[in-house]
Amino acid sequence: MSRIGNKVVVLPAGVEVTQKGNEVTVKGPKGELTRTFSSDIKMNIEGSEVTFTRPDDSKEMKTIHGTTRANFNNMVVGVSEGFQKALELIGVGYRAQLQGSKLVLNVGYSHPVEMVAPEGVTIEVPSNTQIVVKGSNKEVVGELAAKIRGTRPPEPYKGKGVRYVGEYVRRKEGKTGK
Repeated sequence: MSRIGNKVVVLPAGVEVTQKGNEVTVKGPKGELTRTFSSDIKMNIEGSEVTFTRPDDSKEMKTIHGTTRANFNNMVVGVSEGFQKALELIGVGYRAQLQGSKLVLNVGYSHPVEMVAPEGVTIEVPSNTQIVVKGSNKEVVGELAAKIRGTRPPEPYKGKGVRYVGEYVRRKEGKTGK
């Protein structure tokens, strides 16, 4: 029994869903997302409620059932509210700045690291040590945030690096600590 797959997705006001074969398009105030789902899982749209059903109880169908429903729900939330990831830079001289649509990071290398946001994603820099990644596609927002964090992951001795806001970094004792 898939607990996630059996949940009903309620469409908020202003969100439209169109289905053409296996391809589902969700339109909302924050944009439009299109995704191709498995043809085995059936999608039923009744008013403002969407349900998903699977043909049998095999292990593969159970996994696809829950994943399909979760991906569709992320599309609905993305076009209605949007997703965001916040990062912070910790370290002496570590800073971020926005030059047009390009993010420039100074994180302790001999050169600045430059990143360009993909289409549909915006980068904001409220202060020179904070970065906010916003967009309607959860996968793309998370991937860009992970790439930014990957430029200088937090290290365990001094805690320097790029980390998510609220992320706990386990600290280690140095050589002199006994």
